[in-house]
Amino acid sequence: MIAVDTNILVYAHRSDSPWHALAGARVRELAEGVDDWAIPWPCIHEFLAIVTHPRIYAPPTRLDAALDQVAAWMESPTLVLLSESAAHWPARSGRIAGPRVHDARIAALCQQHGIRELWSAERDFSGLSGVTTRNPLTG
Repeated sequence: MIAVDTNILVYAHRSDSPWHALAGARVRELAEGVDDWAIPWPCIHEFLAIVTHPRIYAPPTRLDAALDQVAAWMESPTLVLLSESAAHWPARSGRIAGPRVHDARIAALCQQHGIRELWSAERDFSGLSGVTTRNPLTG
């Protein structure tokens, strides 16, 4: 199963992103496909925080429009929402601190749910064990 990171969701949603068309097409392929795909709940929350933030986007996405976007993704019958269970806890590592804690959380969720690949345009997941990342926006 493929999971989708926040940045791919943001690019797919924001038409002012230079990656909008490609990210939108890739997410649409997953949403309209026959195979299960996933979005970690923390990525949905982060998506909402980013696209509605007036310091990041001018103008920001209205909250109702951002929620409509999430609802549209949730209409995909093959979408699996990844959430923590009692067994979830990010792996301990001396290299993980600050913003990498969020990335470790996403990696741990993917590992817990047997995700084979996380689509992300960031390199922050390098060095985190248990998840293979791929940027679906590049060759």
